[in-house]
Amino acid sequence: MSDLHSESVAFVRDTMLTPQSPPASQAGAIKWLRENLFSGPMNTILTILGVGIVVYLVNLGLPWFLHSVWNANSLAECRSAITATWGPDAHGACWAMIRERWSQFMFGFYPNVFYWRPILALLLLFVALAPILFAEFSNRLTIAGGVVAALVVWLAASYGEWLPVGILAVVAAIAGLLAVQGTKWPHNLIWFPIVYAGIAFWLLWGGSIFTPIAALAGIVVGWLAFRILAPIAGNIVAVTAAVVAPVLWWYFGSEPVIDLLSRALPRVEPFWLPPVDSDQFGGFVLAFVIGLTGIAFSLPMGIVLALGRRSDMLLVKALCVGFIEFIRGVPLITLLFTASLLLNYFLPPGTNFDIILRVIIMVTLFSAAYIAEVIRGGLAALPRGQYEAADALGLDYWKAQRLIIMPQALKISIPGIVSSFIGLFKDTTLVVFVALLDPLKGITDAVRASIEWKGIYWEPYIFVGAIFFLVCFSMSRYSMYLENRLKREHR
Repeated sequence: MSDLHSESVAFVRDTMLTPQSPPASQAGAIKWLRENLFSGPMNTILTILGVGIVVYLVNLGLPWFLHSVWNANSLAECRSAITATWGPDAHGACWAMIRERWSQFMFGFYPNVFYWRPILALLLLFVALAPILFAEFSNRLTIAGGVVAALVVWLAASYGEWLPVGILAVVAAIAGLLAVQGTKWPHNLIWFPIVYAGIAFWLLWGGSIFTPIAALAGIVVGWLAFRILAPIAGNIVAVTAAVVAPVLWWYFGSEPVIDLLSRALPRVEPFWLPPVDSDQFGGFVLAFVIGLTGIAFSLPMGIVLALGRRSDMLLVKALCVGFIEFIRGVPLITLLFTASLLLNYFLPPGTNFDIILRVIIMVTLFSAAYIAEVIRGGLAALPRGQYEAADALGLDYWKAQRLIIMPQALKISIPGIVSSFIGLFKDTTLVVFVALLDPLKGITDAVRASIEWKGIYWEPYIFVGAIFFLVCFSMSRYSMYLENRLKREHR
């Protein structure tokens, strides 16, 4: 059969064909355009319509950007410069307003001689975030730490204030001692986020340094109460004591200690900073204070509410469900009006409850309710076998949540949690309705109230919107980075 087959074959190729390039329609940009923009009649129509809209918007807005003026002292000077350069019918952006009033957008009416204090608080924020956001050592992280240190030194030299260098030296010394003991960077700064809360409050509002120290001492009191009572009375009693003990310290014990230490030491740095009232806050300083504080406190509160809503204890579950549903059913602006107008009626006469603190409390409660539902979704997405595995290992409720359940639930919930954070940061603009100067409306109206910039419209909104976009986009990108780093199923 093989001989017959070989005789019946007319020709057998003994050499390979020369490779040829693929057709033009199956490679490169043409293939991408055909598959993504012109794959069918409807897609082609939408592509042409989209290109037409983009061309129209560019034709409408590009001349306005190209005719921009950066050096002027008033809107009238901007318009005169545009007319002289581009003709009487030309229009252009007046970015000179941003150059002249950028400090108002950043700091509100914060005293300009104290600008170094919110700037230092922002730089130290990056130091506090390093051990939370990045768990592994990298050269980029080291370079970022060096840049922050250099900026702190530059800030101190620019304002003639050497307190920033002193704070940086103390932080570096403690981190260095932990590094000598074997704790690697950035884990040797894991203590700093808690301390940062007190430092930032002191830098922004000023006053005695013993006020934030006494506040942080309350956390230590709660931790000691938990550690002492947990082996004796159980976790429930220990957690209750850990909550009650700091409140008692802050209400009864902290004020006499602060007064005693404040009288014993002179009102000079580093024991005292000139105070700044809350009505002088504004711009992005106010937005960052409210947004970051709300984010920091709403996440742990949301975790507790999510666990409480899934609890088997009827009273705990009812309280958590009632709180979550009430907060989710009320607009944020209503809560802000409550914080501004009604909260003082429930406080003792003569109580001075700072308006920014009231707003932070309401924003935190509002965000915590939404985060609780996001985390509850993550908990519900876990298979039943994870709970059974924790029971099989003999873990109690809290160890099971800490070691097995909650890490997986939080990983699933990352997109929803970050979306809630982004929404919280953007909602800080609503504080304008309670007479606080947010960067979008409050500061913009304050700038336009001056005769020099009366009539300007688009420029401040574009500038503020661009900064909000950068912050929110950064949070979104970090969320994607964290999701990719925590992927375990394909490794």
